[in-house]
Amino acid sequence: MSGTTRPEPIRLFPVCLAATFRPGILDAARRVLEHLGQTVDIPREVTCCGQAAFNVGHWEEARRMARHTIEVLEQYPGPVVLPSGSCAAMLRVHYRELFADDPPWRARAQALAERVYEFSEYLVEVLGVTRVPGALWGGRVTYHPSCHMARELGVTRPPKVLLDNLPATVRVPLPDEDTCCGFGGAFSAQYPALAASIGEHKVAALRDTEAHVAVTADPGCLLHLAGMLHRAGEDMPIVHLAELLAAALEPDPAPREASSS
Repeated sequence: MSGTTRPEPIRLFPVCLAATFRPGILDAARRVLEHLGQTVDIPREVTCCGQAAFNVGHWEEARRMARHTIEVLEQYPGPVVLPSGSCAAMLRVHYRELFADDPPWRARAQALAERVYEFSEYLVEVLGVTRVPGALWGGRVTYHPSCHMARELGVTRPPKVLLDNLPATVRVPLPDEDTCCGFGGAFSAQYPALAASIGEHKVAALRDTEAHVAVTADPGCLLHLAGMLHRAGEDMPIVHLAELLAAALEPDPAPREASSS
């Protein structure tokens, strides 16, 4: 037996929208990470990260949830990986903002921020994975980047790297990809008509790509666009990047198998 020690398990954060409405995202992220030889653990004591309260200005409620999240994750060393760019941005960027006037908690938030990663970011930038071994998925895909992931985390390259290096897959650039899909967290609840109008523009762009499947890395964007596509009568499924990669590891995957159901 060698004297080397095993790395700390990856702490896969069960983001609310995925855990509640699309648990297959968490299962897919776990399967991909384990396929890459990682040990994965889901801390069950965590609840909402507080992003919803933060977004609507209820910062004291957000601080309460942030303190709980920090306290729980302090018990679990190792990288914290989130299959959501917006939730990763909350933990890595906005926790420090919440505790700007509270030095002890800001230091604890900073310590957590230093080990928080979005899913694709962890694969590409930490594990050095540009192609998932054994993955094969034949079809045309297009990628929608979420606003929080691109603008707050600055994570734009990793999802495209993984898609561009997925054998038999053709990534079709999405027109006006930097345009918001209309979800915007609480924005879509506060301004539903405006959110729908923005979403219609994004649906038209997705349709123009003639892709078999749309891909995103944020559950919020996924759920919003899935609803918009359904209401528009479009049969294009939209999936999380982790779901597509997990499907690509299955025997003989077909484009429509990575469905939104």
